[in-house]
Amino acid sequence: MTAFVIAIVITIIAAWLIIKNFQPQTVLLLAGLSLLTITAVFYPENSILYGKATSTGSTWLDIFTFAKDSLSTQIAGIGLIIMAAGGFASYMDHIKASNAMVNVCIRPLQIIKAPYVILAVGYICAQLLHVAISSAAGLAMMLLVTFFPVLVRLGVSKAAAAAMIGLCAFMDLGPAVGTANLAAKHAGMEAAVYFAHYQMPVAVAVMLVVSVLIFFTAKYYDKKEGHVMTSQTADDTTPQGEDSEKVPGLYAFLPVFPVILVLVFSPLVISTIKIDVVTAMIAGTMLAFVCELFVKRDFRGCCKGVQVFFKGMGGMFTSVVSLLVCADIYAQGMQKIGAVDYLLEMVQNAGFGFASMTVVMTLLVGITAVLTGSGVAAFFSFSGMAPAIATKFGESAVHMILPMQLMAGMGRSISPVAGIIIAVSKAGECSPFMIVRRTLIPALGGMLTMLLANYLLF
Repeated sequence: MTAFVIAIVITIIAAWLIIKNFQPQTVLLLAGLSLLTITAVFYPENSILYGKATSTGSTWLDIFTFAKDSLSTQIAGIGLIIMAAGGFASYMDHIKASNAMVNVCIRPLQIIKAPYVILAVGYICAQLLHVAISSAAGLAMMLLVTFFPVLVRLGVSKAAAAAMIGLCAFMDLGPAVGTANLAAKHAGMEAAVYFAHYQMPVAVAVMLVVSVLIFFTAKYYDKKEGHVMTSQTADDTTPQGEDSEKVPGLYAFLPVFPVILVLVFSPLVISTIKIDVVTAMIAGTMLAFVCELFVKRDFRGCCKGVQVFFKGMGGMFTSVVSLLVCADIYAQGMQKIGAVDYLLEMVQNAGFGFASMTVVMTLLVGITAVLTGSGVAAFFSFSGMAPAIATKFGESAVHMILPMQLMAGMGRSISPVAGIIIAVSKAGECSPFMIVRRTLIPALGGMLTMLLANYLLF
């Protein structure tokens, strides 16, 4: 009981500091090291070694060695996947391939003359684009440049268009997304299998519900705010300037090439050949390099451009992988001190089943994502506990980890402090709270659908 109370107090302090905009990596690292230190001092019977690591001979050095072991383990595994995906996304932005793909996907929507229908269908297209464009903020920025003017010229309000784009990464889908890769790792399966067999069946139901709610919510708020729908031509929506550089239509295929490789060369299609996400990202980058070389015929410039890939990897280490490592240390600290075991025992004695515990863990992730504005931070903070909890109940970890992982993006979409919400609010010429008011109903509908679909399907 005492260990559980200590862990809760440390967690509350860490959560408060993160909400107050203290650096989450440092906060989670300090919280994890504090839990390990308290375990070593007051509960010496509990091991503070990372996995199957051996002791240095000093308990105090073991605490810091724990951090080193976490760093080496995460970087060699899921961290490398996240960095490779981030580097590939940066290179796709650099050569304008992401813009080309967005333009190809939204062009058919301009034929439809019903603005709010386009708004609803546009969400589904944007959500599917997120499978290839792993960065939620990057996808939103591209949609603001390309699709936002189309929607406004067709007659919807700027706030409605901005709110829909704020929901473009409502679910983090696909083998290129960091949280999905971590979820697949915890679930003990390949990212492609996790995406096709578990994410997509739930995602289809969620996308349909969210798109319908976007349609009615946008019409309601536009009418309530006195917006007068005036349709203009949807032509010539591509902005002028440096970002309007024309690229071959073939470039639209490049962002999805690694995703296709991962899905095809997996147990889903061709089981005799296996390709991992990092290999697919490197192959995709090299294909893009060859295309750039063929189009621009500037070997020096194209070689320099590939450096964006490595800079993108470094940026992902700084922002995401470091958070993953610190969150892992915190989650492991919670387990080492015995807080997770006590919580499970308490829940089981209270009559909570696996389904109820799944809802509790999912809500914890969602609330954290809303408060911090980061779906990555929310999921990474709690995901490490899911396999242990599922094992205690004798259930498959994927049934708990899936709703937790999807909820991370969902909570971000209704957070007024999330970067993507703040960005689209500027385009919508309104406050982040006004955007959240419009995304709230579709988001809540999507959350309930996700939990129900996960329960019924699996």
